[in-house]
This record gives sequence, structure tokens and C-alpha cells, in this order.
Amino acid sequence: MDANASSFKIILGSASVARRKILAEMGYEFTVMTADIDEKGIRKEKPEELVMAIAEAKADAIISKLQTIDNREKDTKPTILVAADTAEAILPKLPVGHYKMDAEPTLLITSDQVVVYEGMVREKPSSKEEARQFIKDYSGGHAATVGSVIITNLKTGFRKGGWDKVEIYFHEIPDEMINKLIEEGTVLYVAGGLIIEHPLILPFIKEVVGTTDSVMGLPKALTERLIKEAL
Repeated sequence: MDANASSFKIILGSASVARRKILAEMGYEFTVMTADIDEKGIRKEKPEELVMAIAEAKADAIISKLQTIDNREKDTKPTILVAADTAEAILPKLPVGHYKMDAEPTLLITSDQVVVYEGMVREKPSSKEEARQFIKDYSGGHAATVGSVIITNLKTGFRKGGWDKVEIYFHEIPDEMINKLIEEGTVLYVAGGLIIEHPLILPFIKEVVGTTDSVMGLPKALTERLIKEAL
């Protein structure tokens, strides 16, 4: 994989720490960019269609951001002002503005995830109360995660995506544990308030039908396959 990794560059279009960790575990070096989009403005009936549409919108937003940086570079020579994480991640390594002419391709990876409970799509909780209700619902029951991955080859314009679904079954989760989870706060920032790898929730996971990396936001097998197809 390392021999491979030198023949192309990767931009991970996500602010997710879990996704960074998974991509690094896969042996890839990458830079990070984030997409500023209104996810709530994108609505689809099926969860699979929703996560694909949001991942596409993220890719489009990042490409547009790259083109803006490119145009600014062409117009003027002064310092480029971009968000801190973007600047630090991209400017030193990525010859932005030359990625289409670059000898080696740059692959942009974007993804999205929702939780499905009793046929209803759940995104990030809007409040502590909603997060508490979400977790109470999972107690003794089950939910699924539906996650998408879209890879865009910035040199050729080729784009390919796919989605992955994982079913999660829970033991009863005591109220005091739910309160601890809400106080700790991480559950407020993830789809459906669901984090199976969290030390407070892990003991209450009965069964996972699928892979943990997919639940965490980046299915490795799907990502690997799409990277190969995009090159």
C-alpha cells in the first residue's frame, strides 16, 4: 500500500477524528479539508440516497473551495487566507491550483452517515434531550448505520461512490449510564447519538452485524475498492 500511496495524493474531506484515524490505519497519508454545506438543506426519502447526496455535496463544496484558492493564487501573490486546519493541512503538501496538471492524481474522499431507527433517519441530536431519547430507544433494541463514501479523482474528474449498512443490537442501557454519556457529551456530535466504540457504551453492545470501521464513519473495504477504481 505504501508503494501505491506515493503515486497519488489524498484529501480527506471530513473534520471527523474517527475518519482520520481509520484512513491512517489503512496506511494512507492524506491532508484534510472540510466542506461548509447546509446538510439539513439536503433531503432524500431513503437513507442510502441521503448519505450519497450529502457526500456528493461535500465533494462539490471542497472542489469549489480548491478552485477559489487556485484563482486567488493566480490573481495575486500575497498570503492566502483560509481556515486554520485547511491551511496547515493543504498548503505545505498539496500544490493547489496545479492538481489537475499534476503528474500524480489527487483523490478526494468525502462521506456521510446517518443512523436508522425503526425506519426513521436520525442525524446529529439537536439537544441533550433528543440525545437522551435516542439512547433510551436503543436500550434493549437495535439500530442501523448507513454510511457513504464518494471518491473524486481531481485530475480526471472521475467520481464513484457506494454505501454500507451495519446493524447494531443493544443490551438494556441503565439510565445512569445514559446520563453519564450525555454529560460526557461526545454523543451530541455524532449521527443518531450513536458511538459503539465509546467505553461507556461498549459493554452494552450485544451484537454488530457488519464492521466497526463502518459504524465509525469510514468503511475500509468500500473505501479501498473505490480508491482502486478511481485511479
